[in-house]
Amino acid sequence: MMVCEYRPGLEGIPAAQSAISNVDGQKGILEYRGIPIEELASKSTFLETAYLLIWGKLPTSEELIVFEHEVRQNRPIKYRIRDMMKCFPESGHPMDALQASAAALGLFYSRRDLDNPAYIRDAVVRLLATIPTMVATFQLMRCGDDAVRPHNDLDYAANFLYMLNEEIPDPLAARIFDVCLILHAEHTMNASTFSARVTASTLTDPYAVVASAVGTLGGPLHGGANEEVIQMLEDIGSVENVRPYIEDRLQRKAKIMGFGHRVYKVKDPRATILQKLAEQLFAKFGHDKYYDIAQEIEAFVGEKLGHKGVYPNVDFYSGLVYRKLGIPTDFFTPIFAIARVAGWLAHWKEQLAENRIFRPTQVYNGKQNVPYIPIEQRRTALDC
Repeated sequence: MMVCEYRPGLEGIPAAQSAISNVDGQKGILEYRGIPIEELASKSTFLETAYLLIWGKLPTSEELIVFEHEVRQNRPIKYRIRDMMKCFPESGHPMDALQASAAALGLFYSRRDLDNPAYIRDAVVRLLATIPTMVATFQLMRCGDDAVRPHNDLDYAANFLYMLNEEIPDPLAARIFDVCLILHAEHTMNASTFSARVTASTLTDPYAVVASAVGTLGGPLHGGANEEVIQMLEDIGSVENVRPYIEDRLQRKAKIMGFGHRVYKVKDPRATILQKLAEQLFAKFGHDKYYDIAQEIEAFVGEKLGHKGVYPNVDFYSGLVYRKLGIPTDFFTPIFAIARVAGWLAHWKEQLAENRIFRPTQVYNGKQNVPYIPIEQRRTALDC
């Protein structure tokens, strides 16, 4: 019998072949379909990037116009889904609300017609269009307000900020948010993408695929880390408190949120771009004292841990950007999900192209040949 090597978390074990994105953690390179993330962040839009990821090429002008129009037309959600969301507890986490809402879409649209290109496209468009609407709807409803209908004259990013804050956003804020979505759209075989591919491999519908991925993204070790970064900055409170706080964390071998990455051994290229976006926001809309704290943390952690390849990751500066855009802290991860839907759908399509259901093995370390004890002969812990 062949003995399999056990690696916790499947670390370093390829789970799929993919042409969607590429990471070089030693050089700090991230590419979508071969295009550097820096190029896309400066020249593209989120919907154009989503098209690139999902269909494998940059769209022509005509293709992009059609795609953007389809997304605009599909932004509204059915009133029954809104009514369902009204029953969610106000204290519930937005990621739980999003997972339930994404799964509910399948009740209305799932046909599992996975050999039909029209069904594939409709599902892609609908999920990209409605996920932002559902996120904004839950935010307003939990505050006791009615949902705001999508604004068809606004592009993807501006429309979401409009639905969330009930006012048309500043063009700079909208553009910066659009770039944030590009940066979070895809990142190889991370936990939520692996979850999406495993679910997709069963040939279930794409709404279940996205709901599965949303559930995985919600954990603090994945998408929830940017919330933890803001909490850390608030706990520190001032630049003067940075060094003693970090020293204490290091002595206790506690995690410093927003630092370190399974892949990157240099500064995450997305963190570099997000830092510049934060500075643009502060220059126009006012400084944030927590940015000074963040800079001091980066400098001190670099002194202490840089030689170990521990640098800021995508979560470290994203929360500061979202705060300045008026996004509540517990909505940072749903924002991540809005963007990452593009990557999940790209992996869903790629999985379908050469599908084989995931069925990993295990290393059994339990007992064997244990006799069954009749219930009248069993003793409880209190009897012993």
